[in-house]
Amino acid sequence: MTDDLDKLDPAASGESPLTYPHSPRGEVVEVLHGREIADPYRWLEDPDSEQTRDWVQRQNAFTESVFADIPEREYFHELMGRVVRRPRAGIPVKRGGTYFVTRNDGSRNQDQVFVADTLAELRAGGRLVLDPNAWSADGTTSLRGFTVSPDGRYLTYNVSEGGSDWVDLTTIDLATGEQVEAPIQTKFGSAQWLPDGRSFLYEAVPHEGRAVGSQAGHVTTGLLKLHRLGTPEAADETVVDIRDEYRQAFVWAEVSSDGGLAYVALGSGTERENRLWLFRITTGTDGSSRFSAPIRVFDTPDAFYHVVRADGDRVVVHTDLGADLGRVVAFDLGEFERTGALELEELVPEASDSLQSVHGAGDELLAVRLVDAQPRITRHALDGRELGTVEVPGGAIAALWSEQDSDEWFLGLSTPTSPGRAFRAEVGSGALEPLDDLVPPASGEAVDFPEVAVGRARAVSADGTPVPYFLIRPDTAVPAPAPVLLWGYGGFDIPVEADYRPLFAGWLAAGGVLAIANLRGGGEFGRAWAEAGKRDHKQNVFDDFIAVAEHLVETGETTREQLAVHGRSNGGLLIGAVLTQRPELFAAAIPGVGVLDILRFHKFTAGAAWTSDYGDPDDPHDFEVGLAYSPLHNVRPLAYPPTLVLTADHDDRVVPAHSHKFTATLQTAQQGPAPVVTRIETQAGHGAGKPLAMVAAEAADVLAFAAHFTGLRVPSVGSAPQVVAP
Repeated sequence: MTDDLDKLDPAASGESPLTYPHSPRGEVVEVLHGREIADPYRWLEDPDSEQTRDWVQRQNAFTESVFADIPEREYFHELMGRVVRRPRAGIPVKRGGTYFVTRNDGSRNQDQVFVADTLAELRAGGRLVLDPNAWSADGTTSLRGFTVSPDGRYLTYNVSEGGSDWVDLTTIDLATGEQVEAPIQTKFGSAQWLPDGRSFLYEAVPHEGRAVGSQAGHVTTGLLKLHRLGTPEAADETVVDIRDEYRQAFVWAEVSSDGGLAYVALGSGTERENRLWLFRITTGTDGSSRFSAPIRVFDTPDAFYHVVRADGDRVVVHTDLGADLGRVVAFDLGEFERTGALELEELVPEASDSLQSVHGAGDELLAVRLVDAQPRITRHALDGRELGTVEVPGGAIAALWSEQDSDEWFLGLSTPTSPGRAFRAEVGSGALEPLDDLVPPASGEAVDFPEVAVGRARAVSADGTPVPYFLIRPDTAVPAPAPVLLWGYGGFDIPVEADYRPLFAGWLAAGGVLAIANLRGGGEFGRAWAEAGKRDHKQNVFDDFIAVAEHLVETGETTREQLAVHGRSNGGLLIGAVLTQRPELFAAAIPGVGVLDILRFHKFTAGAAWTSDYGDPDDPHDFEVGLAYSPLHNVRPLAYPPTLVLTADHDDRVVPAHSHKFTATLQTAQQGPAPVVTRIETQAGHGAGKPLAMVAAEAADVLAFAAHFTGLRVPSVGSAPQVVAP
């Protein structure tokens, strides 16, 4: 599919006004399902080869030379340094009888974890228990979550190096801070403590030696193990092993509040449908927690099943079985064991809006819905009766903690310019108490954000489907048409809301207009909406995004010369696809850590999990569907707009080869004057765990690139922006 590029090499032939770093074209050609598929940059799939390392170094140097002519960069680096270093705090969580919270005064690359015996003590400061800033000199070793034993004695936390999804489960004694045994290396999961306080469940990922983030090879998942403190990892017991049942299996485990049940969800990759097994937990004569045989309550993956709570044998489940938008049901586990018949009692019926999650809080249920992609929380009694609505003053719910044995719960809310504000609520009341005193004093100069107006608009996609989007305009923006940054994702049943990203906050602070598209494939409007953007229907996602872009132009909000588009991961695929399908529509395109090779994504790390959305390239039908939109395989000799491709050398989720091969191909094909550059972060992964300095630098470059090529003339801090023609 790239054979028409064979005679093009701008670095040598001068077809492009820019002299790009040379990317040697190999001779790899495969016959796949009867088609000859050229893969001339296959050598870039080895991230550790000398040839790849040299290419990365030359590409980064070239990108720096291009940015030398982007004067907006200095402004955005100063601005984003202040944006990401605003003081912040997470929401409190109660574990093992104590309170924990993460916070950062803005001076540290990684958030710290504090603990206290009471909420009042936590609000007064608490005691520092984990400081990831001490784990590496450059701040690239990060915390990926933690759990606490039921008695509050032990804390197990996840350590990630260089942004990798590989983590070390490290257990310490909370009283002394001393590590109690060697860490267990695994991927994705966290420890789920059992009632005995001496053992936990975790998803094991087999590997040899020490795994690192630059390893791109396929990993096998689907193995749930039980670890007992003081015993070697090699002796860990297997609880569930479904590795042979699915190409990419996953198991998720939780333990009930009373310690009587373990809930295990079993799934195939990122499919929304899952099976649900329950295990009774008993105490052995030695005091250790023991498991029953699995009780296979839902053993057909025909819907989504998630246990909300268990009160004795009465189990409450959030599901979309028979309810496209979700509902809450309950059943009697003992009756199911005795008779084998499953009688479901409906507690909270399907409503007109998507039920995103359900939480047990004391003797209540908290139902979180999205109403036109905006959050709404309703309180329900345990019999399902609605008790009232919780007023949610934010664009998105950033976090929610509750337990059925706690009479209080905590909520975190974000907006496009605010990373999160914590609130406390008491069971029996929907009133929210702000916990602003959790946030430490600022260590640096504050950012004066403009007031923003969040509006809703709708475009019409190619097949006539209305596609909603948020249009967010700061009061410092110039009159329309104005420079617009359009963001999208559209996949894996993940909802997109008007939430916080440092990038959004920086763009709005500079006076740019932000659009956030709600595309099919996402989770905003229920199962049918998500299914309409998967597999055979994936093109709908790209058509939806193109429709929003065209609507912004048609309504006079912006012009094609003022429109930049950006997305990450599956959103990076989105930008790569619309760039190759409609290159004339955008002033700048910025695909980040994108899945850009749809014919080979399943061959790296856990990529095979994504066949839920992209299909299986080894299947002839799915291959043809993917080939039609795969960004790498649809590059043609054309004039492309300015393009900035983002990736990282330790991204072991979407391996950097996707971005590397796409960059080399696009540079070869570029027939216009606009630059095609790539920004390759080192000692970083897919995004999580980046030190603040790295977050600020990447966001600054993205925004400078977008501003430069859309004509947003950046202001001095505190003054109004001006716009000039690009």
